[in-house]
Amino acid sequence: MSSDPTRIGAGAGLAAARPVLPPGVFCAQDYERLAEERLSPAVFAHTAGGSGGEAALARNRSAFEAAVTTPRMLVDFDGANTRARVGAFDLSHPILLAPLAHQGLYHPRGELETAQAAAVVGAGLVCSTLSSNSLEDIAEAAGPARWFQLYLQPDWAVSLDLVRRAEAAGYQGLVLTVDAPVQTPSLRALRAGFTGEGGIAANLTAYPAPAPPPLASGESRVFGGPMRQAPRLSDIGRLKAETRLPLWIKGVLHPEDARQFMAAGADGLIVSNHGGRAFDSAPAALSALPAVREAVGDTVPVLMDGGVRSGRDVFTAIAHGADAVLVGRLQAYALAVAGALGVAHMIRLLREELELNMALAGCPDLAAIRRLGAAT
Repeated sequence: MSSDPTRIGAGAGLAAARPVLPPGVFCAQDYERLAEERLSPAVFAHTAGGSGGEAALARNRSAFEAAVTTPRMLVDFDGANTRARVGAFDLSHPILLAPLAHQGLYHPRGELETAQAAAVVGAGLVCSTLSSNSLEDIAEAAGPARWFQLYLQPDWAVSLDLVRRAEAAGYQGLVLTVDAPVQTPSLRALRAGFTGEGGIAANLTAYPAPAPPPLASGESRVFGGPMRQAPRLSDIGRLKAETRLPLWIKGVLHPEDARQFMAAGADGLIVSNHGGRAFDSAPAALSALPAVREAVGDTVPVLMDGGVRSGRDVFTAIAHGADAVLVGRLQAYALAVAGALGVAHMIRLLREELELNMALAGCPDLAAIRRLGAAT
């Protein structure tokens, strides 16, 4: 663990983020380089790494790098815009902040900074169950376009109470994450010495810690432990019966799952492989996106999460069928480097990069990107 006082992260001591933008940020991905200088090696390894051998993590990036879209020329750009419809919200751009746990690892004020940034630049925000600040405090700092991400808890009463708290705090949707019933280790983070120290889950502190299920002699710690309490398809209908909020399912990769989730009562889908932090043989989210879109049709809202590092990536995701994207790691990096100012600047850079790609591809709006992607 680094003893450099300019670095932040578990065990290194949290210093206030720089109040001004640092030099050398020419594109959104530059925040990754600067965050590596700012964070402790263990926290950076935890943030940048994926599960196991990181094959799924690598596939997320390689899918974007290999994507090709053929541009059109001499297109009329009068009235050009980046407006996106996401659920009940008409947003000025299709870039949302993904649910990112334990943001206190990156900044003393954690999610309060990212919420403030999202409100300023008109970005949708998804608050994690495992946030360092309470969902109520985050809601006070955020704009109206905010959703609450739910990890189902072993005690249904606790899950239901989290839903009630999200409703009372004015969240406008629930995002149920289904792709990480067990957390596979990040070997990169373990080898760097990451222990999870400082990863406080403020939303869960009021509830008793769940007791691990008893295991019979010789019973699998995986099958008899967390998988005994893992979410099931029936939980979609169970949640829908308990809330007025739209229900999004995050972690969709298979088109048949997409159809089943919608039939069970979901209102929208988020195509994701958990940023390469779950099943290491999973396809890239971008690669899975077109089949999911085809399975549910054009009217179902479909978002994508995983591997987005630039405005070109945002463009490519929309060309492949997404209505909008969620950004995770870039959010952490910008937060660590410059707090709310950094996150807002990172989103602005992504939007400008998206606009440049739209201009060069002959796409004056997001619908034109979708049409161009379908024709390529």
